[in-house]
Amino acid sequence: TTDSGKVYHRECTGPDLATVQQHAHDQDITLFAGCFCPFVQRVWAALEYLQIPYKASGSMLKISRKGLVPALRLNAFNLPCALNESTVILDVLEECIQMLLICLTMMACSIASKSTHRSLFPPGPYVKALVRLQSDHVNRMLVPAFYRYLQAQDPEAQISGGKEFHAAIQSLVELFERTEREVGGLGLWVEGGDLGWVDVVVGPCGIFRATNVLKHYREFEMPRETKFEAWLERLFEHLSFKKTCSCEELYLDSYERYAFNRPNTGQVANATDSGRGLP
Repeated sequence: TTDSGKVYHRECTGPDLATVQQHAHDQDITLFAGCFCPFVQRVWAALEYLQIPYKASGSMLKISRKGLVPALRLNAFNLPCALNESTVILDVLEECIQMLLICLTMMACSIASKSTHRSLFPPGPYVKALVRLQSDHVNRMLVPAFYRYLQAQDPEAQISGGKEFHAAIQSLVELFERTEREVGGLGLWVEGGDLGWVDVVVGPCGIFRATNVLKHYREFEMPRETKFEAWLERLFEHLSFKKTCSCEELYLDSYERYAFNRPNTGQVANATDSGRGLP
């Protein structure tokens, strides 16, 4: 494969295009997004799953201090407030849905009983701590390993990067299995489960793009384990996740610049090259 000079896409090309069109009207929340960005997809899938009304937008330089997506604007305040960083935004969305449920319960039990009562987090402090451990591993180990592997140019560095990324996936599986032993499992790891915090955090950032981008540019293959493959299928087929996905061509074109480590590819690429934490 040679560098053809393709650039990242600015328009959705898959099921996500219909999702954007459904969210073109003003709401109390505006999501500023880029269609290829995995950190955007974290927030986007959460908004869809939690059924929080929002408007999708692509213009965000005044909202995110770093000029990075995702960014969220809360329009209901006298002076609209803005947030960036995907996991910070996820925390806010989770708080919003819990506050809504409390308000509905106070207003009328009949109304509260008709709400979805959806949450990305399980109840209980210890179980939430287990989720946080999984999320921490994803952000500190798995996602950086994905970018190091993708941006590696030397064959030996690519082999090393592939081993590191595979090991990060295996460590995540071990965390899933620990949670299954201790509390019965969480999220889509469990057959019959529903979308959870870690599904949203790791699905776009590393896992989904490994099946198209890393497969294409590095010939990477996912672990062949029955339970892991079943989890992948449940995740990729979950409606809230599917509605935020584009076609494969968009990802291959958009990540070509990473795969050949072009100069000035972006802040994430620069941080990876310099050994710094991701922005």
